[in-house]
Amino acid sequence: MMNRNIFQTFVPFVALLLIYSCTGTSSGIETEAKGAKTNVRVEEVRLAPVSQLATFTATVEAKAVNNITPAMGGRIRTIHVDVGSRVRQGHAVVTMDAANYSQQETQLATLKRDYERYRELYEVGGIAKQQLDQLKTQLDIAQTALDNIEENTRLTSPINGVVTARNFDPGDVAAGMPILTVENINPVKVIIHVSESYYSNVSKGMPATITLDALPGEEFEGKASLVHPTLNPVSHTFPVEIEVSNAHSMIRPGMFARVTMNFGVNERPLVSDRAVLKQTGSNDRYVFVEKEGKAVYTKVELGIRIDDKYEIISGLNTGDRVIIEGNTGLVEGAEVHVVP
Repeated sequence: MMNRNIFQTFVPFVALLLIYSCTGTSSGIETEAKGAKTNVRVEEVRLAPVSQLATFTATVEAKAVNNITPAMGGRIRTIHVDVGSRVRQGHAVVTMDAANYSQQETQLATLKRDYERYRELYEVGGIAKQQLDQLKTQLDIAQTALDNIEENTRLTSPINGVVTARNFDPGDVAAGMPILTVENINPVKVIIHVSESYYSNVSKGMPATITLDALPGEEFEGKASLVHPTLNPVSHTFPVEIEVSNAHSMIRPGMFARVTMNFGVNERPLVSDRAVLKQTGSNDRYVFVEKEGKAVYTKVELGIRIDDKYEIISGLNTGDRVIIEGNTGLVEGAEVHVVP
């Protein structure tokens, strides 16, 4: 009976002891977790002069492209050049059938003889001035027609360049397509599309540096030859034509180009590249700023990289204390301890 009483007294005491023990341990862990801080190092954001370099991608184009096509269809007699041939302005490249030219030349010769006769008659009073003038008009029309037929019988290149396409052979009847295509590739041009934020910084003659994937290690100097006066309302960009000298014909139309332009120097915040983190699942970049002992998540827009630092276009201000060490695994609002 006594043992039973002792047991009944002992059990509540043990239970109470266990409850007290558990409560005390839990409270101790909570306090310790709340007091834990991550040691970090910070860097104060400062302004520095940064060249506003921007790089654009585009495809190289010929400065001028001319399709050699007769105004009137006809049979091709001779093609004097082939793809790859270099031609000069005024150089004959195609000869068409001359039947129409011969007919018109004969008609013109007849009108010239008639005109000379009429003029002699007019001088002796044999015909009125109106008759002479009418024949002179016919003569002028015939001469213009002959010149036009000659131009379309002996086809010449209107530009200096290289033959880049040939669509017919001698004996074919030209119809629907150009006989030849001539492209001027010295200089060449690259058309880039520049953000409207740079509109006031771009002017004709502005220098540019061009690199080409097809010519690694080579750099070419160009200049803005045309700045379009209007902007695309959807993309908020405007076209700029860059002209590039190509005396040695190294650059060819169709090559992929990168164009770098310097839009001046601005004072921009710079931060260590160790401070910049990438958002998982997106291309966003962010940093943690230390404020009153806490880590504050801050999204940033990066500019160019200069050695081990990034230009910050937006997101940070001068004097912000950016965490550069200990930022891995931090979350918004985490307590941090700044160490030297």
